[in-house]
Amino acid sequence: MRIVVAEDLYLLRDGLVRLMEAYGHQVVATAATGPETLDALLTWRPDVAVVDVRMPPTQSDEGLRAALDARREVPGLPVLILSQHVEQLYARELLADGTGGIGYFLKESVFDADQFIDALERVAGGGTAMDPVVIGKLLSTGPSNRRLAALTAREHSVLGLMAEGLSNQAIGRRLFLSESAISKYTTSLFGKLGITDDDNSNRRVLAVLAYLNNP
Repeated sequence: MRIVVAEDLYLLRDGLVRLMEAYGHQVVATAATGPETLDALLTWRPDVAVVDVRMPPTQSDEGLRAALDARREVPGLPVLILSQHVEQLYARELLADGTGGIGYFLKESVFDADQFIDALERVAGGGTAMDPVVIGKLLSTGPSNRRLAALTAREHSVLGLMAEGLSNQAIGRRLFLSESAISKYTTSLFGKLGITDDDNSNRRVLAVLAYLNNP
């Protein structure tokens, strides 16, 4: 994969670059400020970008704003946000366009290299990779959803793990159920959420959006 890394702390940025290259990926550009991030994303249009939320010049939300601006210019540009904080408003905005290719992890929640690279590859493929803590924050302030209310407790559990970016096989292992059982639950919840089988849509992404937002 061709990757852009946007992180203002040199040691962390250098560590991310070395990690990605160790897994055979190519870092085509790095950035240390918000403006540099936007320029790199639009110039290189990478397969995926890793972007810190708070970057110079003001250390507020420049990185996240750059990611949003880049996705407006390049719809569906895959971005994995790495942050020490959950910026709820902008996290929702990132998810709102429905195109997928979004990840949001707290730095403290990334426990090993394989987990991080797996999340990065899911995002590059157009999927989602959401930290459970981020999901909890978004749900705590989200509006009610009548369609979600129709889901069973088990379907809610499946959808929550789907929002983390887990495959049906991984969800099955987490819930001690067979992959075929998870497939039945996902088919049922897709139907209840009104998500049809459309070759032009990623049904898992749409289901996650329904989970995190009021459609």
